[in-house]
Amino acid sequence: MSKYDDMEQIRYELLNLTNSPLYVYRTENNYFPVVGEGNHDAHIMFIGEAPGETEAKTAKPFCGRSGKMLDELLTSIGLDRQSVYITNLVKDRPQDNRDPEPVEIALYTPFLDRQIDIIQPKVIGLLGRHSMKYIFEKYGLSSVLQPISKMHGQFFTVQASYGPIIIIAFYHPAAALYNGSMKSVLKDDFKVLEKYK
Repeated sequence: MSKYDDMEQIRYELLNLTNSPLYVYRTENNYFPVVGEGNHDAHIMFIGEAPGETEAKTAKPFCGRSGKMLDELLTSIGLDRQSVYITNLVKDRPQDNRDPEPVEIALYTPFLDRQIDIIQPKVIGLLGRHSMKYIFEKYGLSSVLQPISKMHGQFFTVQASYGPIIIIAFYHPAAALYNGSMKSVLKDDFKVLEKYK
């Protein structure tokens, strides 16, 4: 099967994930699961937290205000969305944009693990504290975990089944929407990615 077929299989399984605590909420609101979007051969993969309302309505990750900020950050280092792959830790929208709950993270992360194996990125950019916590624990970095205010912009090399990956934690792009001074912090942190394009 091709990478596209593998991703379509994930989409099909997510559409039919009736045991998810978010399934009824999704169907009641005519939302979609948000699998991910971008280049299946990308060197850089971004992992956010969970879809917002705009994302759940369109099935596209980071297409609302946070997505415009992410696009601006990518442009600032000479990248565009088509050259990277963007997904989330949790694939369905939690009610009222609340944080994903541990049971939801546990249910959805096997899909994310499969996506990482399909894309085989050289770099994983983590957009927010929940994705940071999951990926750091997955790759044996629990001992270095600190609040994202201390972790942002730092990079770590880990070993995946297919080779080494650089892991970098970033503030969620939404942080720059609520606090203007965060935009320059995010732009500075994103410069780390320039050498991995």
